[in-house]
Amino acid sequence: MLGNQRKLMIGRGIAGVLSMALFFSALKLIPFGTTISLRYLAPVFAAVFSIFLLKEKVFPVQWIFFGLSFLGIVFLKGFDLRVSTLGLVLVLSSAFFSGLVYIFLRAIGPRDHPVVVVNYFMIIATFVGLIGSINVWIQPTGYQWLLLGSLGFFGYLGQLYMTKAFQIAEANKVAPMKYIEAIFAIIVGWIWFHESYTWLGLLGIVLIITGMLLNVMVGRKKASNP
Repeated sequence: MLGNQRKLMIGRGIAGVLSMALFFSALKLIPFGTTISLRYLAPVFAAVFSIFLLKEKVFPVQWIFFGLSFLGIVFLKGFDLRVSTLGLVLVLSSAFFSGLVYIFLRAIGPRDHPVVVVNYFMIIATFVGLIGSINVWIQPTGYQWLLLGSLGFFGYLGQLYMTKAFQIAEANKVAPMKYIEAIFAIIVGWIWFHESYTWLGLLGIVLIITGMLLNVMVGRKKASNP
């Protein structure tokens, strides 16, 4: 019930909570779709961590694609005035800890059930959230309770399947697939929050996503044909 890799699961929970807290802080400062796109630079950090901590191999051409994604950051920060320096630092810090989460999940491997791993994260997040909200609690309305419940339900499912994916595959190959979420985030931001993007800002987002997708495609091809 408590799992076999307790220290690793606690570490994964702490890193996940830090990533989530920094992400929500960044959301207050920069657009929704942009925040999501920048946060998914996490695979870059995951790739670096995987080299030194997991001894996994990252092929040289993959660094070129990582560089392409960083070029996307330059476009976003340089041409979208809504991307503040503080917001950028917060979301990149979130990506850093998110990359660390991927490494913890890979290190845990299939020796613990995904539900156990996710429950550690949820318990730590609940504990930190309760303490942090003591002096700033605002009573949600009925509709807000519905939104919070939906966030918890779908967030749990997302964490569960992400955990399972990282347990059975190499971190530097699974992590980039999360970039598909950025596309949905841009659509949601446009429809729900009425956000707009400049062409250069959109180009930056496209560069980030393209770099990560090319990375995973080449990584798989190199791995199957060493």
